[in-house]
Amino acid sequence: MSTLSSASSRFSLTTWPRSLQWLALLLLAGGSGQLLKYAELPAGQFIGPMLVAIAFGVSGASIRIHRQAFRLGQGCIGLLAAHSITLAVLTSMADSWHLMLFATVLTVCLSAVVGLAMVRFGGIQASTAAWGTSPGAASAMVAMADDFGADGRVVATMQYVRVVCVVMIGALVSHMLEAPANGAELNAATAALHSFSMVDLGLTLITVAFGVVLGARVPAGALLVPLLIGAVLQLSGLLHITLPAGLLAIAYGAIGCYVGLRFDRPTVLYVWKRLPAMILSAISLIVLCAASAWVLAKWLGLDFLSVYLATSPGGLDTMAIIAVDTHSDVGLVLAMQTLRLLAVILTGAYFARLVIRLSPKAKP
Repeated sequence: MSTLSSASSRFSLTTWPRSLQWLALLLLAGGSGQLLKYAELPAGQFIGPMLVAIAFGVSGASIRIHRQAFRLGQGCIGLLAAHSITLAVLTSMADSWHLMLFATVLTVCLSAVVGLAMVRFGGIQASTAAWGTSPGAASAMVAMADDFGADGRVVATMQYVRVVCVVMIGALVSHMLEAPANGAELNAATAALHSFSMVDLGLTLITVAFGVVLGARVPAGALLVPLLIGAVLQLSGLLHITLPAGLLAIAYGAIGCYVGLRFDRPTVLYVWKRLPAMILSAISLIVLCAASAWVLAKWLGLDFLSVYLATSPGGLDTMAIIAVDTHSDVGLVLAMQTLRLLAVILTGAYFARLVIRLSPKAKP
């Protein structure tokens, strides 16, 4: 821990003026996003800003992305996903309900197993490990963990360490499978250029804002509600979703920086000794979900990448970004991630109590 403290003290942003911190973050985050985009890394415009923001957070930056900017970014991603939803996609979702239900139950059970392993081998309190390994709904899990007496700092770190691992591994898997990088983003940008009008752009922005406000009290509502509204309006022919490439880049960057800046130095120092166990647990859960995705893909004759993204224990917004960016089965990914999000929120307390009860270190 002292090594980390001395290393981080050599480069600290605490003495920088906030205006200079913002300028450096905008330049480095934007530049890294564009660099990874040109390198054809899926979701590069999200991963680049996130990694830069993590470095800023650990280095003591005092700036934070406003939560409303994060929610508006989620709303834009929701409409981008809605742009990919057609009647054929909806039919595919209806035909795959048994797959989605089975995969959801399997992922939640696997997370409970990883939580038990964290208690036994990682030295983390049972309730904290249970909430920290819960797959998805990171912000909701942190809030619920506090209510149930778990350590919110450790839960938040475990959740966002897994988000980083999921995004990086998901992007690498997509790249190795030679998925068409940035395809969905380019399609959306091309549509905006060929049939661009201020009316379409205005209606799109109004839909984003209205959906974000309407989804304020719904878990992941900032993404889900604009997605549902946009899909209904698009299928009915009342809205032509217009998302210029610049607007999508800002949305990606806002989400990435919001997540990355949460990795501040005190939190990292607090969990430094347990960080290897957290990373190992995150990778273990990802590998277990990937193995189940491979079996399900072979069993049902679906493409592995779509099933992998659908079962991956990441956030709904990050998986949506990678799904639309790689031309995966967006309907399957969104439907399964949404179903698991609801399942995790509804069953989180039950599985937390189960992990505590089965844990050998649980105290009466």
